[in-house]
Amino acid sequence: MLHNPNVSAVAYNPQQDHGWQRTGPGPFNTALGFLRRHYLVIAIATVLSVAASIAILKVLPPTYSADVKIMLGSAKPPAVQPQPTQDDPPLDMESQIEILKSKSVATAVIGKLNLADDPDFNGKGGPLQAATDAIRRLVGSTPEPSAPSTDDLLDEFQRRMTAFRIGTSTVVEVDFSASDPKRAAMIANAIAKEYFDQQLKAETNEHRTVTAWLHERLQDLGNDATAAERAVNELKSRHNIVSADGKFMDQQQVTELTNRLVAARTHTASLMTRLSRFDDMLATNNADTPIDSIAAISDFSPAELSGNLNPPDGLSLSNSNSTAIINSLRQQYLDNAKREYEYSAKYGSDHLAVVNIRAAMKSIRQAMLDEVRRLADVAKHDYAEAKQQQQEVEKQLAQAVARSQDTRAAEVSIRELETSAKGYRALYDTFLQRYMGSVQQGSFPITKARVISAATPPKKKSKPKSIVLLAIGLFGGLALGGGLGLLAEVKDRSFRTTDQVEDRLRLPCLSVVPLLKHGEVNRVTREAALRVADKADTDGGQRMVSRGTGTCWAASAMPSSRFAESIRSLKVAIDQDPSRASRKVFGLTSALPNEGKSIIAASLAQLIASSGKRVIVVDCDLRNPSLSATLAPDAGSGIADVVSGARRLEDTIWTDPVTRLHFLPGKGAAQHDTSDILANKEMRKLFEQLRETYDYIIVDLPPLAPVVDARAISALLDSFVLVVEWGRTPADVVEHALNTAPNVYDTLLGVVLNKTDMKALKRYAHHFGDYYNHEYYARYGSVMAE
Repeated sequence: MLHNPNVSAVAYNPQQDHGWQRTGPGPFNTALGFLRRHYLVIAIATVLSVAASIAILKVLPPTYSADVKIMLGSAKPPAVQPQPTQDDPPLDMESQIEILKSKSVATAVIGKLNLADDPDFNGKGGPLQAATDAIRRLVGSTPEPSAPSTDDLLDEFQRRMTAFRIGTSTVVEVDFSASDPKRAAMIANAIAKEYFDQQLKAETNEHRTVTAWLHERLQDLGNDATAAERAVNELKSRHNIVSADGKFMDQQQVTELTNRLVAARTHTASLMTRLSRFDDMLATNNADTPIDSIAAISDFSPAELSGNLNPPDGLSLSNSNSTAIINSLRQQYLDNAKREYEYSAKYGSDHLAVVNIRAAMKSIRQAMLDEVRRLADVAKHDYAEAKQQQQEVEKQLAQAVARSQDTRAAEVSIRELETSAKGYRALYDTFLQRYMGSVQQGSFPITKARVISAATPPKKKSKPKSIVLLAIGLFGGLALGGGLGLLAEVKDRSFRTTDQVEDRLRLPCLSVVPLLKHGEVNRVTREAALRVADKADTDGGQRMVSRGTGTCWAASAMPSSRFAESIRSLKVAIDQDPSRASRKVFGLTSALPNEGKSIIAASLAQLIASSGKRVIVVDCDLRNPSLSATLAPDAGSGIADVVSGARRLEDTIWTDPVTRLHFLPGKGAAQHDTSDILANKEMRKLFEQLRETYDYIIVDLPPLAPVVDARAISALLDSFVLVVEWGRTPADVVEHALNTAPNVYDTLLGVVLNKTDMKALKRYAHHFGDYYNHEYYARYGSVMAE
């Protein structure tokens, strides 16, 4: 990092005390400065781009786009549509769009409309093609007319056609572009019509193919169904099998007998249970048994007493009378028992009335037992009869099962044949329904699409769009110009403002020297040279500096110019150096040759000498003494001769007749030992002698980058001033030169920004660009020569 601890605080920007931090321009000022610097490039690029857009609009033929809207989907009325056996699949919109864009449709339209002769397709129309043919004729290549190939026609047709789905609807828009609006509408409608024709033809062929196949299949299925039904009947006849309600008779008979056997066994079991109860009752009861055990007979239901558990409506009378008799006897028995209890209590248990009552009660119990015995005999008879019926049913079931086993194998084959016959019949019915629907559809062919908006000739061209193309040209030109400007900004590595000098070199910018117009400078300096020519002749033997034309004399010839004012700014910076009392020797150097350091050195010395100070300019650029060639072209000796002792100092000094400025030429040295001459002891003695004689010693030094002479003599100088050419010298080269010469950098007073384009500087300086406004200088009499 460059750091100069000995820089003058007076001459230097105060911002160095704040760590070299300064507030940069805002985004608006940055953009405005960029536009001010590169507005010409941006304007030229924009104009050229817009002009190119206009030329393209003139050359390109207009294109008109016509569109037709087609709604896809079934268009048949319900009255003629067949009953579908299943839901119709959803419409594949992408497939239909591809059909619209297919080569078959394009080929048919091209053939029907004879588009091979259309200029849009054969490449013979439009100013662009005419211009191309004209260029071919100029270069000697005459275009031979040739008919376009089929592939070329198809490619051109498909390039001009677009088909797309509108949103999520079933509407497809077909666009076609042509140079003639009527032609575009005609071709768009022809595409839709050809699509309908091909769809109708394809659907008709499909129905014809499907109908023929269905008819053939129906015949086969009918024959198969008839054969299967005939085989079933033959098998039944051969095995003497009869069926009713879809079931075989043997099977129905076995089922019925099985149900009867179950019912008979249930009835027999019930009767046996009743008989067992009667037998148990008779075994445990006699005339002396209490009435309660005999009276339980009343708990039997009428069906149990009759032996019919599921009797028809109404029971037999005998059974009902038996129940009534038992109940009557029981009631009589209970009444006698009551009287026997009352009489026993009243007359005693041995009373004759009590004994008679007991005898009556015994006779009642005996009567009840007799009735029970009668019921038991009936139950035994019923049980025997039910058992006989059960055996009869079992015998019949055994016979039916035997017969069923004989026909079971035949039944399996019959069922298989019946299943096959039913399947064939069902298929036949299904195919018959489809066949009838296909015949119905084929008799009324309608495409599954319709035009909802036919194409009409467009009134405005679709391509090229003038506004869009001009906008592209405008913004493209702006972008191109901005890009070129940005590229120039990126590639620009030179110093453009004082801020850049101070920020990168950590040095103050002592002066900004404007770039002069050589014509004006030569005119003014020529007049000044003529005025002093006579005075130079009267000085006799003195060696007078050769005053001529050029920038070297601009400061004294134009003392009111802005150039002279910038040199005075450098003089003020030197004079205001706090250590000025001990500093007399000032060296001017640069990083690269031709940056104008010699002109600055001569101009500075002239202005200082004009103020009455004793000033001498020493040309120490021994390898390229350009200042000596300008001020003393006739000098035969110089500083090298003085250092070597070959000449005295007084014999080598040249004098300016106007400012009395002294000049010591840089001649007499060999090219290979200049650094040794500048660094030897004799050179030190020479400068000590000059310090005693002059107030200011201005030393013109070689540049830092190519040679080491400036570093060799740096110990003899008090301060350095670095001259940098505005807009040319790369900043990194200057930094590298100063880094390689630390002894020079440590004693640098500052930087002079030379050959500055003041108008361009205002575009780079952003917020303080008006500081360099020419109007401010003109008010104080300063004349701007550049």
